[in-house]
Amino acid sequence: MDFLDPVRAFLACPTPARWIEAAQADLPLLLQDHANCEKKAAGTAMNLLFRYSGRSELQVLLAQLVREEMLHYEQVLEIMQARGIPYRPVSAARYAGGLREHVRTHEPGHLVDILIVGAFVEARSCERFAALAPHLDEELARFYTFLLRSEARHFEYYLGLAEQYSPEPIAARVAFFREVERELVERPDTEIRFHSGPPG
Repeated sequence: MDFLDPVRAFLACPTPARWIEAAQADLPLLLQDHANCEKKAAGTAMNLLFRYSGRSELQVLLAQLVREEMLHYEQVLEIMQARGIPYRPVSAARYAGGLREHVRTHEPGHLVDILIVGAFVEARSCERFAALAPHLDEELARFYTFLLRSEARHFEYYLGLAEQYSPEPIAARVAFFREVERELVERPDTEIRFHSGPPG
């Protein structure tokens, strides 16, 4: 799929095969964490809408992203309900926090870094949907394939906004976060989550 090429080129590494194996082994947990990720993605975008209300391009693109993320959240919940999977709390992966701990605190660096982090989260989600889909049952494979285009578009939204609002080229910050993201994805984890590393 050509539209996945920029996503894969943006990331420093593919999802480890051991993560794909572990994810297949506990689909109820994966779906629960996937639902949480969709809700958190909507919340992150909504927070940006309120914090940066004077930036019109951000308002337009992220309002669309919020709607789509909440729709995906509802769709995951429907799949869970149809499969008899109860909604239950699960702890967050270290992934998003591991990226955000490097975000600058001053503006406009803070906004630019948050947008770059958003681009990596969306790109990794897209890459993982594509990696998982061939190994899933027909319903989930179809759903995850359906999500690919929107996740790729969200990646482009965040990256484009980071470029627009940065007073300097963002290549160095992207390269920095690319290495942070690679380490988070490749380092073994004790629990499987949608954005976790392989089981250790």
